[in-house]
Amino acid sequence: MATITAPQPEPDLGRRPELPDSGYAPRTPAWIRRIPTWLWVTAGLIGLMALSAFFRTRYLNGQYWMDEAITTGIALHPLDKIPHVLRYDGNPPLYYMLLHLWIKAFGDSVDATHSLSVLFGILTIPAGGWGAWKLFGRRAGVMAAILFAFNAWLTSYAQETRMYELMGLWGVLATTFFVLGFVERRRRWLLAFGAVLLAMLYTHSWGTFFFIGSAIALIPSLLAHTGRERMLLLRDAVMTYVATGLLFLPWAPTLLFQIAHTAAPWDTPPRLGAPVQISRNVLGGDKITIVLVLAAAIGLAPLFTRALRRSPEATKLFTLILLPLAVLLIAWLGSQVNPAWAPRYFAPVIGAMLFLLAWGCSRARLVGIVAVALSCAFLANPYAFAPKHKSDMRYVAATMGPLLHKGDTVVVGQPEQTTLAWYYLPGGLRYANTARGAVADPTYMNWVNALDAIKRTDPQRTAARLVSQLRPGQQLLFVRPLTEGAQNWKAPWTVWVRRRSAQWGAVFARDVSDGLLRQVATAPLNYPGACCVADSAVLFRKLSK
Repeated sequence: MATITAPQPEPDLGRRPELPDSGYAPRTPAWIRRIPTWLWVTAGLIGLMALSAFFRTRYLNGQYWMDEAITTGIALHPLDKIPHVLRYDGNPPLYYMLLHLWIKAFGDSVDATHSLSVLFGILTIPAGGWGAWKLFGRRAGVMAAILFAFNAWLTSYAQETRMYELMGLWGVLATTFFVLGFVERRRRWLLAFGAVLLAMLYTHSWGTFFFIGSAIALIPSLLAHTGRERMLLLRDAVMTYVATGLLFLPWAPTLLFQIAHTAAPWDTPPRLGAPVQISRNVLGGDKITIVLVLAAAIGLAPLFTRALRRSPEATKLFTLILLPLAVLLIAWLGSQVNPAWAPRYFAPVIGAMLFLLAWGCSRARLVGIVAVALSCAFLANPYAFAPKHKSDMRYVAATMGPLLHKGDTVVVGQPEQTTLAWYYLPGGLRYANTARGAVADPTYMNWVNALDAIKRTDPQRTAARLVSQLRPGQQLLFVRPLTEGAQNWKAPWTVWVRRRSAQWGAVFARDVSDGLLRQVATAPLNYPGACCVADSAVLFRKLSK
């Protein structure tokens, strides 16, 4: 006799299958629960943002180094011309356009342009606190806001006119939306993730690495689902990434041109020092790294056990571990062929790293609280990791500027410092560099085949032509980078910069011996210990001979 069974209810294919929870529920002290949430959250955020603003404006009116001057110079072009200028530089246009509008409102002074970066850096505090609160709970949100407020990397680059703080903010938001949309399956957040991902692609080249790395970080979520739910997740991912990629297509031809012609010859392929770079440049030092990582490991260790490793929390954990690892690995591999590796580029993964640390510390209870407090104490002095003197060009210009006259020529030994000299020196001067000779527009660096250009240039012939164009009494200022004893001038570009600067200097010295030029002045009078590139300068005057 056949057995008749009752029909089974259809499964809800749009609902995520229930996975066992870890059972962890952190307790909030009673005296905190009596304070209205909106009150202490608002007051705490205002206090953290104010304190962070104090730290991140210590050198607000300091000096530019060459990358900042190039950024400002490009942003000063008309808004519709910026994408074309960037064809010669190597970056996408979004930040430069935002900076252009900011300059229109507040001016192009150093402190004005730094303020935009400060703004983005300060916004990472509420963004990071909100993201961690929403993903991991109240305690993690509070700890994340504190870590973002004191983070060494964010403090350092908040005082730099570059897109790194904006990329850091995008990274925080993208990580939050990614976990909400793909891991927690709150599909309404996928549109927000796609929008921020697109903004990252249009802000910095590492947006491409985040695009690929975040796609790889889908693996834990795909493994946590089965059947139809896995297919729905995969469908959402394909739609989100394809739509974002299509919206980035208008920039693709420029990107391909930049990859082919404006690579980073000043850089060398990275080795295996990424963990040290993260510890010292991102988190602020080995002491801070050890304290935070140990506390976070204590809090997150239970999620690696057999009982909990299939829980929703474990899926978040593996996702947040894989996301920065995948981004950094893709960037590291890509930089073996086309170097694009520097700690300042790590912005997209700062959010995921600090989320992990805040979440782990929140689960470690008292140990986590002590770890966060100690890290804040270690980071309370920004002098330890935020350079006060980035370049001495401002000091050179202060000495030489009053001696220069309209029509004089400035020759820059390190071509990418041409814009920096232009920014600080008075107007009406002509510019040249050791890669291309005379420079028609000193407001940006032409990186197109720059290494080939500096190799081909003939110092004797090019310098002689520049000197011959001077009328008797006109002057030539030669600005040369200080490379003696430097340990980082070993990349293909910097090797040639060092060589050509010495050769051009020898040509001008011979012109002095031959009575064609006379040395008038030298600068700077003292060296403030520039962190990036220091320069010396010699002013020559054309004689009547």
